[in-house]
Amino acid sequence: MAGNIHNTAAPIASSVSKLQSLNGLFAIYKKRGPTSADVLNTLKEVLLKEAGVKNPNPRKRRKQSLKMGHGGTLDSAASGVLVVGVGIGTKMLSTMLAGSKKYVAVGELGKATDTLDATGSVILEKDFEHITRLDIEEKLKAFTGDIMQVPPLYSALKKDGQRLSVMLMKGHKVEAKPARPVTVYNLTLQEFKPPLFTLDIECGGGFYVRSLVDDLGKALSSCAHVKELTRTKQGQFTLEEHTLYEEQWTLEHVQRSLQPCSEPEQGVRRADPPEADT
Repeated sequence: MAGNIHNTAAPIASSVSKLQSLNGLFAIYKKRGPTSADVLNTLKEVLLKEAGVKNPNPRKRRKQSLKMGHGGTLDSAASGVLVVGVGIGTKMLSTMLAGSKKYVAVGELGKATDTLDATGSVILEKDFEHITRLDIEEKLKAFTGDIMQVPPLYSALKKDGQRLSVMLMKGHKVEAKPARPVTVYNLTLQEFKPPLFTLDIECGGGFYVRSLVDDLGKALSSCAHVKELTRTKQGQFTLEEHTLYEEQWTLEHVQRSLQPCSEPEQGVRRADPPEADT
């Protein structure tokens, strides 16, 4: 009997060791609905269960058997590429995700919401029949290059250690953050079927697509909000080539798609994790 117990425990320990030995970055698909943190916890739970760990608690911070983190938070209503760091990779997220990001955003003219996306309450309605495709294309020029942008109130930005979105939901009064410099490398109108329009966006870190769509609506003498948002690229990871979907959340697939990285040099200060930018 004792021998059987030993034989069962050994493969489990071996599988957990394989998970713990992973170091690097890989990309997963985040669907609409859950938060980025929820998706990460689900991923950890799936991998730990595959390794034979009973009743894993991915939210438990202390004595974690699997060290993971994500870079570049996606709003709960957004989908697409979410980059995950495992092991040493958790320390390298900012460094390895320093490149541009790409999004496909569907905006809706004529309605503004408090969250600047479809999850919020409509706070303003305005006419949009006067807007043409040419009008949008012309206004987009002003949002390309190095620009100043005011982040949304409902965001992952923090004040006194608390996220602004959480403070607002608790009924606290929150003042808008000051405008800050952001970079838009490419911005094109893909489709225009009033009241909906689709934008293809390539931008740098700290950029908020929701703020862009809100500002664009105002520039068009109307209003607008984000109806759908998909991140198609983050750093070197693209939706088409690198992203693991839920059915691929296995140790084998993670090992195969892992981009390895080495321990950062001692004495080199790592950049702070990227803030939410959707």
